[in-house]
Amino acid sequence: MYRSRPKGRLQNDASKLLSSVVEDRQIFYYDILGSQAHSLMLYDIGILTRSELKRILAPLEEIRKHCDIILSSDKYPSVNEFEDIHEFLEGYVIEHSGIEAGGKMHTARSRNDQVMLDVRMKVRDQINEICIAIVNLIDSLLSKALDHTDTTMPMYTHMQHAQIGTFSHFLIAYVESLFRDVDRFYVTYGRVNQSPLGACAIGGTSIQIDRNRTAVLLGFNSIMRNSIDATTSRDTLIEFIFSITVMMTTLSRIAEDFIIWSTPEFSYIEISDEYSSTSSAMPQKKNPDPLEIIRSKTSLLLGNSVAMVSTITALPSGYSRDLQDLKLSIWQSCDIALQALGVMNNIIKSITVCTERMKQGAVASYAISLDIAEQLVIKKRMPFRLAHQFMGALVQSAVSKDSVPLARLDEKDISNALGNVNFPLEVHEVMQIIRETTPEVAVRMRASAGSPNPIEEREAIRMSYRKLSAYREGIAKRKKSIETAFDNLLITVQEHLENKDG
Repeated sequence: MYRSRPKGRLQNDASKLLSSVVEDRQIFYYDILGSQAHSLMLYDIGILTRSELKRILAPLEEIRKHCDIILSSDKYPSVNEFEDIHEFLEGYVIEHSGIEAGGKMHTARSRNDQVMLDVRMKVRDQINEICIAIVNLIDSLLSKALDHTDTTMPMYTHMQHAQIGTFSHFLIAYVESLFRDVDRFYVTYGRVNQSPLGACAIGGTSIQIDRNRTAVLLGFNSIMRNSIDATTSRDTLIEFIFSITVMMTTLSRIAEDFIIWSTPEFSYIEISDEYSSTSSAMPQKKNPDPLEIIRSKTSLLLGNSVAMVSTITALPSGYSRDLQDLKLSIWQSCDIALQALGVMNNIIKSITVCTERMKQGAVASYAISLDIAEQLVIKKRMPFRLAHQFMGALVQSAVSKDSVPLARLDEKDISNALGNVNFPLEVHEVMQIIRETTPEVAVRMRASAGSPNPIEEREAIRMSYRKLSAYREGIAKRKKSIETAFDNLLITVQEHLENKDG
């Protein structure tokens, strides 16, 4: 339909290579709304008569109500004969309203600003949906954390026991990371929510269009001021996909922790049967396959991010057809992110936490060593470096005795360790400190802000719930703003269709 200079039809192989109809199905609904808003603006400025506007709006409204059926290749195989969904939609309108009216719909518009309009509206909605999914996951993590502020367990560095902590401390760590993820999406939304419509092909138009009018009709906060930037730039989309990728690394870390902790060697948690798989050969197996797939999908999304950056790296200013393929990465990344967030949320809510096993791990762990060393510093004024050396010698002694807990060492073991540091301490004083410093006591003695101290944990949860409420409110307002704009747009369309004049 667009072939004014080139003669004849594209060869089938070239046509198939150029076609983006499959990817464009994700933005078809937005393309209809954008065309309705643009047509209303053209009427407002006198380009369309009322009769022409009604003849354009009627097929647009009909196709909007049945867009899912229209997109079915079985019902409408002609869809796949077009280069893209924009060409199909304009052809549909012209077919039903005539070239005299339908041929005016694309006035002062290009596919270059049109596609960016549609993608921005789609991404805008996706950001809200992803933010809601993250908020729901945070809510589940906080609920689980509130139940386990006193559940002690070892914490790890280099996959070795490091310090004694609590299960809630791990969960709150995930929460903090996910809050940053929400914030990244929240900020990106403001940059996405600007209308490119009216930038046309690259340099605007000589027709006195009203870009602010279409922006308001479609729920945008503002317009993009520069026509080259509006049609060329994809940095906000890349920012969006990188935000998804960073968020997925958070989910991947949770998945990795849970995969490890669900092994028989740890047995800290049990994944529910509903989110486990089995083996075709080994009947005893209960595999955390959904978590493994979340982990692998993170790498796939990283590949999408790199693909998008690589695509735009060598492009000049102005639209190039290469940009068409960015949509594949965007839609796939959005779908995977929402799916992964939903699955992770259900896994969190349904896991069984093996509290006694965690506590046993804490009791048997030498991760209590730093807490004992610090008590020697506080109570006996022992230099930390000497306390560090003393505890190292003490642990080595415990390991040599079949890895017994520190509390089961005798006076001779402690005396030998003290002899290595040459500091005046009575053996019974050290033994008392060791026996008093249990895992539960250790975490309660933590005095620094942000530690696993149960008081700190409960305060962190309280503050997180407050932040969660603010995000819920903000996301709801954004969704309501878009819904109101679309409702008003459709009301305006209906009013013109029902008007008997013209």
